[in-house]
Amino acid sequence: MFGKKKVIPQIDKDQLELIENAQKRIKQKKRLYIHFVIFLIGAAFLIVANTALKIGKDFKPFELDWFVSAILIWLFLLIYHILNVFILNKFMGKTWEQEQLDKLVAKQQNRIKKLKSNFIKEEALLAQSEVYNDEKDKKSTPKSELTIIVAAAENDAIGKDNKLIWHLSDDLKHFKNLTNEHHIIMGRKTFESFLKPLPNRTHIVITRQNNYKAPEGVIIVNSLKDAIDAAKIDKQPFIIGGGEIYKQALQIANKIELTRVHENFKADTFFPKIDMNLWKETSKTFHTKDEKHKHEFSFITYEKK
Repeated sequence: MFGKKKVIPQIDKDQLELIENAQKRIKQKKRLYIHFVIFLIGAAFLIVANTALKIGKDFKPFELDWFVSAILIWLFLLIYHILNVFILNKFMGKTWEQEQLDKLVAKQQNRIKKLKSNFIKEEALLAQSEVYNDEKDKKSTPKSELTIIVAAAENDAIGKDNKLIWHLSDDLKHFKNLTNEHHIIMGRKTFESFLKPLPNRTHIVITRQNNYKAPEGVIIVNSLKDAIDAAKIDKQPFIIGGGEIYKQALQIANKIELTRVHENFKADTFFPKIDMNLWKETSKTFHTKDEKHKHEFSFITYEKK
Protein backbone atom coordinates (compact mmCIF):
# COMPACT_ATOMS: atom_id res chain seq x y z
CA MET A 1 0.00 0.00 0.00
CA PHE A 2 2.77 2.33 0.88
CA GLY A 3 5.70 2.39 -1.51
CA LYS A 4 9.19 3.10 -0.43
CA LYS A 5 10.16 6.73 -0.59
CA LYS A 6 12.62 7.48 -3.34
CA VAL A 7 15.86 8.63 -1.83
CA ILE A 8 17.00 11.91 -3.38
CA PRO A 9 20.77 12.30 -3.10
CA GLN A 10 21.77 15.57 -1.47
CA ILE A 11 24.61 17.57 -3.02
CA ASP A 12 26.02 20.50 -1.16
CA LYS A 13 26.70 23.82 -2.88
CA ASP A 14 30.46 23.28 -3.13
CA GLN A 15 30.07 19.89 -4.81
CA LEU A 16 27.44 21.30 -7.17
CA GLU A 17 29.76 24.16 -8.14
CA LEU A 18 32.61 21.73 -8.84
CA ILE A 19 30.33 19.62 -11.05
CA GLU A 20 29.11 22.69 -12.95
CA ASN A 21 32.69 23.90 -13.49
CA ALA A 22 33.72 20.42 -14.71
CA GLN A 23 30.80 20.32 -17.16
CA LYS A 24 31.70 23.77 -18.42
CA ARG A 25 35.33 22.71 -18.99
CA ILE A 26 34.17 19.64 -20.95
CA LYS A 27 32.00 21.85 -23.17
CA GLN A 28 34.90 24.26 -23.74
CA LYS A 29 37.23 21.42 -24.76
CA LYS A 30 34.58 19.93 -27.05
CA ARG A 31 34.11 23.27 -28.79
CA LEU A 32 37.90 23.59 -29.16
CA TYR A 33 38.14 20.11 -30.67
CA ILE A 34 35.33 20.88 -33.15
CA HIS A 35 37.05 24.17 -33.96
CA PHE A 36 40.32 22.31 -34.65
CA VAL A 37 38.63 19.70 -36.89
CA ILE A 38 36.75 22.37 -38.83
CA PHE A 39 40.03 24.33 -39.18
CA LEU A 40 41.79 21.31 -40.72
CA ILE A 41 38.90 20.59 -43.10
CA GLY A 42 38.46 24.27 -43.92
CA ALA A 43 42.19 24.76 -44.55
CA ALA A 44 42.23 21.76 -46.89
CA PHE A 45 39.14 23.10 -48.68
CA LEU A 46 40.71 26.54 -49.12
CA ILE A 47 43.89 25.01 -50.57
CA VAL A 48 41.92 22.83 -52.99
CA ALA A 49 39.65 25.75 -53.94
CA ASN A 50 42.63 27.87 -54.88
CA THR A 51 44.99 25.30 -56.42
CA ALA A 52 42.63 22.83 -58.07
CA LEU A 53 39.54 24.91 -58.71
CA LYS A 54 41.53 28.11 -59.39
CA ILE A 55 39.09 30.18 -57.27
CA GLY A 56 40.56 33.65 -56.62
CA LYS A 57 43.79 32.75 -58.38
CA ASP A 58 44.70 36.35 -59.11
CA PHE A 59 43.66 37.75 -55.65
CA LYS A 60 46.82 38.17 -53.59
CA PRO A 61 46.52 40.50 -50.57
CA PHE A 62 49.84 41.37 -48.96
CA GLU A 63 51.66 39.55 -51.79
CA LEU A 64 50.25 36.23 -50.53
CA ASP A 65 47.69 33.90 -52.02
CA TRP A 66 44.34 34.68 -50.50
CA PHE A 67 43.87 31.19 -49.07
CA VAL A 68 47.18 31.54 -47.18
CA SER A 69 45.98 34.80 -45.56
CA ALA A 70 42.62 33.16 -44.71
CA ILE A 71 44.34 30.14 -43.15
CA LEU A 72 46.70 32.39 -41.10
CA ILE A 73 43.78 34.46 -39.78
CA TRP A 74 41.87 31.29 -38.94
CA LEU A 75 44.99 29.84 -37.28
CA PHE A 76 45.27 32.96 -35.14
CA LEU A 77 41.64 32.49 -34.00
CA LEU A 78 42.35 28.82 -33.24
CA ILE A 79 45.43 29.70 -31.20
CA TYR A 80 43.41 32.31 -29.28
CA HIS A 81 40.75 29.65 -28.59
CA ILE A 82 43.45 27.24 -27.32
CA LEU A 83 44.92 29.92 -25.06
CA ASN A 84 41.50 30.81 -23.71
CA VAL A 85 40.66 27.19 -22.85
CA PHE A 86 43.99 25.99 -21.46
CA ILE A 87 45.84 29.12 -20.33
CA LEU A 88 43.60 32.10 -19.64
CA ASN A 89 40.82 30.00 -18.16
CA LYS A 90 43.28 28.25 -15.86
CA PHE A 91 44.88 31.42 -14.54
CA MET A 92 41.91 33.79 -14.69
CA GLY A 93 38.90 31.53 -14.29
CA LYS A 94 36.82 30.95 -11.16
CA THR A 95 39.52 28.84 -9.57
CA TRP A 96 42.07 31.60 -10.16
CA GLU A 97 39.64 34.20 -8.74
CA GLN A 98 39.01 32.04 -5.67
CA GLU A 99 42.74 31.62 -5.10
CA GLN A 100 43.27 35.39 -5.28
CA LEU A 101 40.34 35.94 -2.94
CA ASP A 102 41.74 33.40 -0.47
CA LYS A 103 45.10 35.20 -0.55
CA LEU A 104 43.44 38.56 0.15
CA VAL A 105 41.38 37.08 2.97
CA ALA A 106 44.51 35.52 4.50
CA LYS A 107 46.32 38.86 4.32
CA GLN A 108 43.39 40.65 5.97
CA GLN A 109 43.17 38.00 8.71
CA ASN A 110 46.90 38.40 9.45
CA ARG A 111 46.48 42.16 9.58
CA ILE A 112 43.49 41.83 11.93
CA LYS A 113 45.50 39.49 14.18
CA LYS A 114 48.31 42.04 14.36
CA LEU A 115 45.87 44.86 15.11
CA LYS A 116 44.20 42.78 17.84
CA SER A 117 47.59 41.90 19.31
CA ASN A 118 48.62 45.57 19.38
CA PHE A 119 45.24 46.57 20.77
CA ILE A 120 45.47 44.01 23.59
CA LYS A 121 48.97 45.23 24.46
CA GLU A 122 47.84 48.87 24.47
CA GLU A 123 44.76 47.98 26.52
CA ALA A 124 46.92 46.16 29.09
CA LEU A 125 49.30 49.12 29.33
CA LEU A 126 46.36 51.51 29.67
CA ALA A 127 44.81 49.37 32.41
CA GLN A 128 48.13 49.25 34.26
CA SER A 129 48.45 53.02 33.89
CA GLU A 130 44.92 53.60 35.23
CA VAL A 131 45.56 51.29 38.20
CA TYR A 132 48.85 53.08 38.87
CA ASN A 133 47.17 56.49 38.67
CA ASP A 134 44.33 55.35 40.95
CA GLU A 135 46.82 54.09 43.52
CA LYS A 136 48.84 57.27 43.14
CA ASP A 137 45.74 59.40 43.65
CA LYS A 138 44.78 57.39 46.71
CA LYS A 139 48.24 57.89 48.21
CA SER A 140 48.56 61.55 47.25
CA THR A 141 45.02 62.62 48.19
CA PRO A 142 44.67 62.97 51.95
CA LYS A 143 41.66 61.34 53.56
CA SER A 144 38.86 63.72 54.56
CA GLU A 145 38.77 64.59 58.24
CA LEU A 146 35.19 64.84 59.49
CA THR A 147 34.98 67.46 62.24
CA ILE A 148 32.16 68.23 64.67
CA ILE A 149 31.92 71.87 65.68
CA VAL A 150 29.62 72.78 68.55
CA ALA A 151 29.11 75.21 71.45
CA ALA A 152 27.74 73.42 74.53
CA ALA A 153 27.16 74.39 78.16
CA GLU A 154 28.48 72.47 81.15
CA ASN A 155 25.23 70.47 81.14
CA ASP A 156 25.68 69.91 77.34
CA ALA A 157 22.83 72.29 76.45
CA ILE A 158 23.19 73.63 72.90
CA GLY A 159 19.86 75.29 72.08
CA LYS A 160 16.28 76.07 72.90
CA ASP A 161 13.34 76.62 70.54
CA ASN A 162 15.76 76.16 67.63
CA LYS A 163 17.83 79.16 68.77
CA LEU A 164 21.20 79.75 70.46
CA ILE A 165 21.00 80.30 74.21
CA TRP A 166 23.93 82.76 74.36
CA HIS A 167 25.77 85.21 72.16
CA LEU A 168 29.57 84.99 72.31
CA SER A 169 31.30 87.18 69.76
CA ASP A 170 34.61 85.32 69.79
CA ASP A 171 32.80 81.98 69.46
CA LEU A 172 31.02 83.19 66.31
CA LYS A 173 34.37 84.38 64.89
CA HIS A 174 35.93 81.03 65.83
CA PHE A 175 33.12 79.19 64.00
CA LYS A 176 33.50 81.42 60.96
CA ASN A 177 37.30 81.04 60.79
CA LEU A 178 37.17 77.25 61.03
CA THR A 179 34.29 76.59 58.61
CA ASN A 180 35.08 79.26 56.00
CA GLU A 181 35.32 77.76 52.47
CA HIS A 182 34.32 74.31 53.74
CA HIS A 183 31.23 72.10 53.51
CA ILE A 184 28.97 72.37 56.53
CA ILE A 185 26.53 69.51 57.23
CA MET A 186 23.39 70.09 59.28
CA GLY A 187 19.84 68.99 59.93
CA ARG A 188 16.83 70.80 58.49
CA LYS A 189 15.94 72.64 61.74
CA THR A 190 19.49 73.93 62.14
CA PHE A 191 19.43 75.22 58.58
CA GLU A 192 16.07 76.92 59.13
CA SER A 193 17.48 78.73 62.19
CA PHE A 194 19.65 80.82 59.82
CA LEU A 195 18.20 83.99 58.36
CA LYS A 196 19.99 83.06 55.11
CA PRO A 197 22.76 80.64 54.05
CA LEU A 198 26.16 81.50 55.51
CA PRO A 199 28.59 83.05 53.01
CA ASN A 200 31.65 81.22 51.62
CA ARG A 201 30.40 77.81 52.72
CA THR A 202 28.66 74.92 50.97
CA HIS A 203 25.52 73.93 52.87
CA ILE A 204 24.43 70.27 52.99
CA VAL A 205 21.04 69.80 54.63
CA ILE A 206 19.79 66.44 55.87
CA THR A 207 16.01 66.03 55.84
CA ARG A 208 13.45 63.23 55.47
CA GLN A 209 11.05 65.58 53.70
CA ASN A 210 10.52 64.89 50.02
CA ASN A 211 10.77 67.85 47.63
CA TYR A 212 12.22 70.09 50.36
CA LYS A 213 12.75 73.56 48.92
CA ALA A 214 16.02 75.34 49.59
CA PRO A 215 17.91 78.26 48.05
CA GLU A 216 20.10 77.63 45.01
CA GLY A 217 23.45 76.07 45.90
CA VAL A 218 22.17 74.24 48.99
CA ILE A 219 22.57 70.46 48.70
CA ILE A 220 19.64 68.39 50.02
CA VAL A 221 20.23 64.78 51.15
CA ASN A 222 18.32 62.17 53.14
CA SER A 223 21.02 60.74 55.41
CA LEU A 224 24.34 61.54 57.08
CA LYS A 225 26.06 59.00 54.82
CA ASP A 226 24.77 60.81 51.73
CA ALA A 227 25.88 64.13 53.22
CA ILE A 228 29.43 62.84 53.74
CA ASP A 229 29.48 61.50 50.16
CA ALA A 230 28.37 64.92 48.92
CA ALA A 231 31.25 66.55 50.83
CA LYS A 232 33.97 64.06 49.85
CA ILE A 233 35.86 66.65 47.78
CA ASP A 234 36.38 68.68 50.98
CA LYS A 235 39.40 67.70 53.11
CA GLN A 236 37.63 68.85 56.27
CA PRO A 237 33.83 69.02 56.18
CA PHE A 238 32.11 70.14 59.41
CA ILE A 239 29.05 68.82 61.24
CA ILE A 240 27.26 71.81 62.78
CA GLY A 241 24.06 70.31 64.29
CA GLY A 242 21.53 69.59 65.53
CA GLY A 243 21.38 67.12 68.40
CA GLU A 244 20.42 63.97 66.45
CA ILE A 245 22.96 64.67 63.71
CA TYR A 246 25.67 65.18 66.38
CA LYS A 247 24.74 61.84 67.93
CA GLN A 248 25.15 60.01 64.62
CA ALA A 249 28.32 61.91 63.71
CA LEU A 250 30.12 61.05 66.99
CA GLN A 251 30.44 57.45 65.75
CA ILE A 252 32.40 58.40 62.63
CA ALA A 253 33.95 61.85 63.24
CA ASN A 254 37.70 62.35 63.58
CA LYS A 255 37.72 65.58 65.56
CA ILE A 256 35.54 67.72 67.81
CA GLU A 257 35.93 71.51 68.00
CA LEU A 258 34.01 72.27 71.19
CA THR A 259 33.26 75.66 72.69
CA ARG A 260 32.51 74.79 76.32
CA VAL A 261 30.41 77.52 77.99
CA HIS A 262 31.12 77.28 81.69
CA GLU A 263 27.54 77.54 82.99
CA ASN A 264 24.37 75.42 83.01
CA PHE A 265 21.32 76.42 80.94
CA LYS A 266 17.78 75.25 80.41
CA ALA A 267 17.45 73.82 76.91
CA ASP A 268 15.53 71.41 74.70
CA THR A 269 18.53 70.31 72.62
CA PHE A 270 21.69 68.74 74.04
CA PHE A 271 25.06 67.56 72.80
CA PRO A 272 25.83 63.86 73.51
CA LYS A 273 28.27 63.04 76.31
CA ILE A 274 31.85 62.74 75.08
CA ASP A 275 33.29 59.34 75.93
CA MET A 276 36.83 60.08 77.09
CA ASN A 277 37.75 56.44 76.47
CA LEU A 278 37.37 57.19 72.77
CA TRP A 279 38.51 60.80 72.64
CA LYS A 280 41.53 62.71 73.88
CA GLU A 281 41.86 66.44 74.50
CA THR A 282 44.65 67.93 72.35
CA SER A 283 44.25 71.67 72.99
CA LYS A 284 42.35 74.08 75.24
CA THR A 285 42.10 77.90 75.38
CA PHE A 286 40.21 79.64 78.20
CA HIS A 287 38.31 82.96 77.82
CA THR A 288 37.07 85.04 80.74
CA LYS A 289 33.96 87.22 80.89
CA ASP A 290 34.23 90.71 79.42
CA GLU A 291 32.06 93.43 77.87
CA LYS A 292 31.31 91.29 74.79
CA HIS A 293 31.05 87.95 76.61
CA LYS A 294 28.63 87.37 79.47
CA HIS A 295 29.93 83.86 80.14
CA GLU A 296 33.30 82.21 80.57
CA PHE A 297 34.10 79.67 77.90
CA SER A 298 36.92 77.54 76.49
CA PHE A 299 37.88 76.43 73.01
CA ILE A 300 38.67 72.70 73.31
CA THR A 301 39.85 70.32 70.58
CA TYR A 302 39.30 66.56 70.87
CA GLU A 303 40.71 63.94 68.53
CA LYS A 304 39.67 60.32 68.16
CA LYS A 305 42.08 57.96 69.91
